[in-house]
Amino acid sequence: RVGPERIKGAYAYKKLLGQNGWLPNGSDFPVEKINPLFGFFAGFARLDQSGFPDGGWHIENALTREESLRAMTIWAAKSCFEENERGSLEPGKMADFVVLEEDIMTADPLRVPKIKVLQTWIGGEVVYGIVK
Repeated sequence: RVGPERIKGAYAYKKLLGQNGWLPNGSDFPVEKINPLFGFFAGFARLDQSGFPDGGWHIENALTREESLRAMTIWAAKSCFEENERGSLEPGKMADFVVLEEDIMTADPLRVPKIKVLQTWIGGEVVYGIVK
């Protein structure tokens, strides 16, 4: 067990970001569910999906939504030395992305983990969903 003192340093995203200038993040699959929206949500909201705890858990370590998104995209790619191939949508990079039913950057925080994926694109081709 981690204990009450050491748990304060767990998931200290903002503190880590301040020390390094960038922070990779992802799921803890198979320990946690693989849905990346859960990790994105936890990074900025610091809540579980029921909204607990009120005000967020150690909210001083919350990321902004932009930081949380970067942590799961370009900074994650950078951590694997792949920022020139993936992690952002730019000419010459792999076009791996999803189309969501709602904007995760502006949606109500508690709505974010429930947002549905409409399409998944890998290498510039749709592999899930319908292209209209």
